[in-house]
Amino acid sequence: MKILIAPDKFKGSLSAMEVCNAVESGIKKFDSAIETIKHPLADGGEGTLDILQNYFKLNIVSVVVKDPLFRDITATYRISTDTAYIEMANASGLQLLDEKERNCSETTSFGTGQLIFDALKKGYTNIVLFIGGSATNDAGIGMAAALGYTFYNTKNEEIYPIGKELLSIEKIDSQNLAFDLNSLNVTVVCDVKNPLFGPNGAAYVYGPQKGGSPAEVKNLDLGLQNFSVKVSKYLNKDVATIPGAGAAGGLGAGAVAFLNAKMQSGIDFVMEQTGFDTLLQSNIDLIITGEGSVDKQTVEGKVIKGISERANQFNIPFSIIAGVIKDKELIVENLNPKSLHSIMELGVTVEDAIQNASSHIQKIATKLLSDSYK
Repeated sequence: MKILIAPDKFKGSLSAMEVCNAVESGIKKFDSAIETIKHPLADGGEGTLDILQNYFKLNIVSVVVKDPLFRDITATYRISTDTAYIEMANASGLQLLDEKERNCSETTSFGTGQLIFDALKKGYTNIVLFIGGSATNDAGIGMAAALGYTFYNTKNEEIYPIGKELLSIEKIDSQNLAFDLNSLNVTVVCDVKNPLFGPNGAAYVYGPQKGGSPAEVKNLDLGLQNFSVKVSKYLNKDVATIPGAGAAGGLGAGAVAFLNAKMQSGIDFVMEQTGFDTLLQSNIDLIITGEGSVDKQTVEGKVIKGISERANQFNIPFSIIAGVIKDKELIVENLNPKSLHSIMELGVTVEDAIQNASSHIQKIATKLLSDSYK
């Protein structure tokens, strides 16, 4: 028997590789003769570069950039021979701010633009931009400002590239660009399909998580609408309805508008880069996947959704191990796993589930196999 172990991380508890190791231990406890293949995955959000590092060598580049509140920090990106891989969370991520500092009306993606600028300065024209985990709702105007775009209000005054100023944009000027951005090959990797604005857009869905009050969220949404109108007018691009335009506070739309970027699903990108489909053709009998929280977002483009699609395509059964399951019926109906298990179903506390996740996952993996393959 051959089992492919392909989970995402359990956020705040275990990395994807640590989850792989725990599942493998549980499998071997059931039957040490079972062949296991560990293939950690990510969905294009935070930590995706660490996953890719497991599969091919990337060199790290360090740069001093501005954080979401314009303070100097050292951020990193990674390079191969011909491509720069940039994770916006490293420069503009929510994790860079204390709880009390989080307010997406005041934050900027300028530091992400500085990372891109550094890569361009070094001669990289192939750029992969991972846009999960942002602290921002500026539609990428901060990123664009770092590359030479200028934004003006109705008084022809240059505006500060932060979220609340989106509503003030009257004119977009691209005369002072440091590089020919039309010559770039930019791929934006994200794990959501939200439009730029509206009830399912960047501000209303993610703004409250980034410190936005109801009034601020309303103004941010209006700002994103204004941004869309001005991008259409000055850059001749329609970013309003692009799936994923609302990712990372609208940076998805900004990357398309300012960098001519292509959008790609995070899990599809990671699977493609790591040869996942080829692996599925090697007589796999079962896939075990999982992530910390399984909920309605799981069916919209996370790792487990990608596993489900390919498992059905290759006619391979798959099982899910999660920290907690919030929408079990929805998951079963939409993804059709062979079995579905969670640590919280063991009757443990949340603290215990997080601190002892590895041992709990081992137990679940052993039970999963003993229930199915007695």
